[in-house]
Amino acid sequence: MDSAQRHPHGQHTTEPAHQPPETGPPDHEPDTDLELLVHGVGGTTPEKMLGDPRTVRITGDDTAAVFRRAADAGPGRRPGPGPVREAYVWCNLTSGDGSRALWLLLLPFMVVNLAHWMRPAAAGRHRTVRLYGLLVRLVALTLTALLVAGACEVALDLVAWQCAGAERCARRHTWLGFLAPGVHGGWWSAPGRRLALAALIPTALTGLLWYLSHRTWSAYESHQPLTRDPEPADDSALSRPGFWYGRRLVARLRAAHTATGLLTVAAAVATPAIRFDHRPGGPPALDTLGRLLTAGLLLAAGTAVGVVCRRGRSERCPDRHLDAHLVRGLPLGALALLLLTLVYAGWSRPGWRSGGRLPGDPAFGALMSAQGVLVIALAVVALDLHRRRPDPRAGMRGLGGPAVALLACALGGVMSGGVAQRVADWLDGTRALLPGPPVLLTWQASTIPAVLVVLLLLAARLGLRAARLARAERARIRHEHPGEPEDPARTRAIAHARAMATLTDRAPLALAVLTATTLVLGAAALTGALATGTTPDGAAARADGVVRGLAGTSQAVGSWLIGAGFLLFVTWGRRAYKDASARRTIGILWDVGTFWPRAAHPFAPPCYAERAVPDLTWRMDTWTRRTGGRLVLSGHSQGSVLAAAAAWQLAPSVRGRVALLTYGCPLERLYGRWFPAHFGPPALAGLHRDVACWRNLYRPTDPIGGPVRVPDDTAPDVDHEPLRDPLAYGRTAAHPLPAPILGHSDYQADPAFTRERARLLARLRPDLPGQRPEPGPGE
Repeated sequence: MDSAQRHPHGQHTTEPAHQPPETGPPDHEPDTDLELLVHGVGGTTPEKMLGDPRTVRITGDDTAAVFRRAADAGPGRRPGPGPVREAYVWCNLTSGDGSRALWLLLLPFMVVNLAHWMRPAAAGRHRTVRLYGLLVRLVALTLTALLVAGACEVALDLVAWQCAGAERCARRHTWLGFLAPGVHGGWWSAPGRRLALAALIPTALTGLLWYLSHRTWSAYESHQPLTRDPEPADDSALSRPGFWYGRRLVARLRAAHTATGLLTVAAAVATPAIRFDHRPGGPPALDTLGRLLTAGLLLAAGTAVGVVCRRGRSERCPDRHLDAHLVRGLPLGALALLLLTLVYAGWSRPGWRSGGRLPGDPAFGALMSAQGVLVIALAVVALDLHRRRPDPRAGMRGLGGPAVALLACALGGVMSGGVAQRVADWLDGTRALLPGPPVLLTWQASTIPAVLVVLLLLAARLGLRAARLARAERARIRHEHPGEPEDPARTRAIAHARAMATLTDRAPLALAVLTATTLVLGAAALTGALATGTTPDGAAARADGVVRGLAGTSQAVGSWLIGAGFLLFVTWGRRAYKDASARRTIGILWDVGTFWPRAAHPFAPPCYAERAVPDLTWRMDTWTRRTGGRLVLSGHSQGSVLAAAAAWQLAPSVRGRVALLTYGCPLERLYGRWFPAHFGPPALAGLHRDVACWRNLYRPTDPIGGPVRVPDDTAPDVDHEPLRDPLAYGRTAAHPLPAPILGHSDYQADPAFTRERARLLARLRPDLPGQRPEPGPGE
């Protein structure tokens, strides 16, 4: 942090990651109390978290670090009233310069990675769980092939094959002149050489994805977790020692997906050349080479699929070993095949002319059909898992994962189709010089207006429901403040905040509607693409003409919406990374997606928790061992999820000496419903049993946080009663000015926060006399 002062004695050093921390003499008095604060999605500064303009970095770096007030950082400091406070600042893991907004272009990869973690909980169904993970990994592999195929469609088909091969189009775009096959066509004017040159673009895209995956792994996810023995029975997979370190799997998937991308480019270049060589009277040598090349491409593709199918995550211990021969050999072998394909395609072939489209329709149709089959199989497996252990709170009754996987496929298809359509419009204009992109991609772009109409109708329905709920809340608010003069504007504001906060709980309905719409429109696009080539007569022809006219209008509108959406997407992403207020708007969705490790797609944006969770675990373990003091882990919003994940990673002996204080907490409301296998009721009940004590604060005006609903009747309730928001309805002696409606922010302003923290500290050390807590309202 720029505003934070550096520690005067340099960086704090810790033990090597592969060894457990040593227990040394205490740094402070044995009864030192510590509160470790973890902020939420919006990000903040250590000065705001600690309420002091002078802060010192205790340990960490410029990406994530632990800070204290300067007055609390000295070695001779003795505890005063309340615990010593430390702030773990991790916002630089998910924000930074505006170039990170380009990660938003990897949204389909992030979404399909989410589907891996959304499986229903099912104890003892190990084979079914592995099958679920395998199906998601295969869906992710098709997304890589789809993205690279879309780039091939733009570079190879639209630019090199169609536009450069048409004299009028090449004249309109002078930068394509050296590729034009005119009377004085140059060396590059041969169709195969044009394709070989254009193949550099999708090849560079594949290389860029490989580089980003490798670089972000080294920067974000390569931090070693705390070494400890696995527990005999895990209530949640998040307590396993290797959960936050999946180096081997990510490296294997990166090799397989990189090879798949390179092989997709090779197939796009080789297919037209092989078709030309297979014609009657073609050169026998090139025909034989084409057959051998086809066999090599099929063998390499089967190897890549086999690598994806072979192995999933290993979480019982950190997966530090790499399959070096596979990680290096598979992409290099695919690259060698691609180079051989480029040489083969660039060979001289007299009489070869480019015309029409490249054979892309069958490829995109096969990809779309494969994705549909895989998603249906995934839904069957998810239903079987959910039936074994039904959870009424689970989103979409266990079908959340398949629904999200389908949306990832739809995003990939719409992005590929929309970009191809926009590039075709830019190259061709209104002159109808080019055949354009494959029919299926055009039909996919035409579904965008229909999806937007459905979303607008859904938003209107949810808005009406929120308005009705707000009217009901106004009567309830008037009864909550008897004897106070009513302020209609104040009542409406509070009621509106409560009503809008409930929209989060309607997310399953929104996802179900969006999934059903995607499924229907995807089937319609595939049917329309297959039926486009028919030529009916008479009345049928007139009806068909009307349908084609509507489809053409939708395609044009969808194409422009894709272009506008792309610009809006990047602009909004840049603003979200730089502006805290914009980040709070979309930050929760993005941070949920990048919280999870890359288990299905290696090109997804990096997982910040693979750095943040080990940071918190190491800090808590070393501090409790060295001081023997009491520690309250205090997490807000997404910070409460990181706090829970870090508490799970502690050894049982340390976990039992830590209290957990969460506020604005989405553990059950979002994570428990959508990720039941990892944050479901059994997992939260296990965490409640393992930590020394746990208290959760929430407000009815909070759209993100809520109760955790731990199903444990043998211990004190985790959830505090809903906090009052605002703290005062009208002007009072304590609040002479109108109290703000805080919603999801500033929980520490409520007196209940200090009171509950003191109670947690007292419960951590019941054998010592604690400060008597102040009586709360009604006590």
